[in-house]
Amino acid sequence: MKLCAELAGFSRLGLDTEFIGDKSFHPQLCLVQVATEEGLYLIDPLGVGPLDPFWDVIADARREIVVHAGREEARLCHRLFGRPIGRLFDLQLAAGFLGYGYPISYGDLLKSLLGVTLCKSERLTDWRRRPLTAEQVRYAYNDVRYLLTSHQQLKQRLEELGRLAWLEEEFQRLATCSEKEEASAAEKWRKLPGVASLNRRQLAIVRELYHWRQSTARRLNCPPKHLCRDDLLVHVATRNPRSEDDLKSVRGLPWEHLRHILEAVEKARTLPMEALPDAAPRKQRNQEVDLLTGVLTAVVHEISNRLQIAPQLVATNADLRSLIRECLFGETVRPTRLDAGWRKEHVRGVLVEILTGKAALRFGRDGLSGRAILDVLDCKSLKNARKVEKSEPPPANS
Repeated sequence: MKLCAELAGFSRLGLDTEFIGDKSFHPQLCLVQVATEEGLYLIDPLGVGPLDPFWDVIADARREIVVHAGREEARLCHRLFGRPIGRLFDLQLAAGFLGYGYPISYGDLLKSLLGVTLCKSERLTDWRRRPLTAEQVRYAYNDVRYLLTSHQQLKQRLEELGRLAWLEEEFQRLATCSEKEEASAAEKWRKLPGVASLNRRQLAIVRELYHWRQSTARRLNCPPKHLCRDDLLVHVATRNPRSEDDLKSVRGLPWEHLRHILEAVEKARTLPMEALPDAAPRKQRNQEVDLLTGVLTAVVHEISNRLQIAPQLVATNADLRSLIRECLFGETVRPTRLDAGWRKEHVRGVLVEILTGKAALRFGRDGLSGRAILDVLDCKSLKNARKVEKSEPPPANS
């Protein structure tokens, strides 16, 4: 492809994609937009065939790929080409590390950063239709027109603050998100609403039904929830059906797949006890974790404010809950974002000290701004201060 040879000559590229994901198992790539220092390009994947030469350019670590909210671009590169984007720079993440808030839309970022207002008329357009209209083409060009200019400004500010190394961790995680999501897909059934109240045998049924739905939806190329709703998977598990007639009384199940649904139930029903998934944690413990998560969330917000980083990028509720279960209940948890890099250095230690009683919290108000503030105090210093306070004689009456 002649264009790919031209793109390979640049050290950085702006990238955006348009796709439709409401009628297929994977989103259907409909348009690719690219920006260089010298021009803007549109690539039609519906008309030019396989894009392996293009994704080879994108996956090459010798050039920087600038995106905004680029999770889908990272997924596409891995799914269509089998490799992650080489060197990713996500404007949305970068803005979050500079106090712009997260997630900030592309339009809001351009308005704050460059004073540019984008037209939003084609956000709900059907990108599968051909030929593209003039309005669609203009909209597609504008999605990448300002990527490189924005990248230059944000990167300069990050360099001044010494935070580019922090961002590299985030970019690497985003570039490989598709690999990690595939590795953890086996446990996604645990996030279905209603599974927390099920026993181990019922959980095994839900797990088998979920995997049946995923594999069938992939084969038929349809969204999994179009094949069978989430709540129906849990409902079938609670009914523990023994025949197709039992399933026919459940409104909403796909009748053409009743035999396969029953086979999944039977498979789960015959599993030995040691092969059943563990039940959800006790409700009382969940209440304790919820309470402590709220406390740590306040601490994270204060740390975020002082670092001028969006709190959503510092730690998620899932990160905090895992840390609480590890520190207070001795549970073995999967590594979280708090276990490495700048978060481990600047955040995790403070949270662990609070959870283990080595630090205390003090709420107050900033004298200059009047803003409510939260201080973390070393407990040993706090105890010594109290001893001194008790040992001092009361002031003489005047």
